[in-house]
Amino acid sequence: MSRPLIGITAYFEAARWSDYVREAVLSPPSYARAVGRAGGAPVVLPPIGTPAIEDYISGLQGIVLAGGVELGAGNYGGEPDERVAEPQQHRDRFELALARAAVRADLPILAIARGMHVLNVAQGGTLIPWLPEVLDSDRHGEPGATHTIQVSVSSKLGKAVGDRVEVSAPHHQSVRRLGTGLLAVAWAEDQIVEGVELQGHRFGVGVQWHPERDGDARIFDAFIEAAR
Repeated sequence: MSRPLIGITAYFEAARWSDYVREAVLSPPSYARAVGRAGGAPVVLPPIGTPAIEDYISGLQGIVLAGGVELGAGNYGGEPDERVAEPQQHRDRFELALARAAVRADLPILAIARGMHVLNVAQGGTLIPWLPEVLDSDRHGEPGATHTIQVSVSSKLGKAVGDRVEVSAPHHQSVRRLGTGLLAVAWAEDQIVEGVELQGHRFGVGVQWHPERDGDARIFDAFIEAAR
């Protein structure tokens, strides 16, 4: 059986090799490795603009919306916050358009961290731009800190990982209002949304944490199975 082609979003950053420093298309290898281990063939998608999106959608069997810098507040009607890193507007435009096209095509989507926010905003949802202000605590943003996530057992996510999962997922933004067609299916103890799913979609799952880093292959296994 041939491996399904899985597109993984990436970003432009300055990179160095030999004596050169140039803008490069960057994607942490953990995404490609996780896709490969689950039986997919990873393809990195540079955010070079929207004209190629329909070709990506017709040629790929699944999309990973990867993590990265926070989504710009202007994409969901919010105000810029100086505490939030400068948005990568070219990446925002590309990934929002890609997510909408993947939803329309019923293409399997695994949206991770920032990717979950992209999926939510693409569906008309909004974000909490600075979570520590809302919670009066930075417990969700502490590097290396772990917490337990409660997962709906009837969801695709729950069927993959069970009703509880321990994760390390530092983040300073979170889902506020869910986008059209999205359901919350995983929550932290303080009820911050940590997982979402698209109703009626073949596989449209978003998680706040990084399963590609945690070595938990179950979500990727379920995603690749849907992509087959």
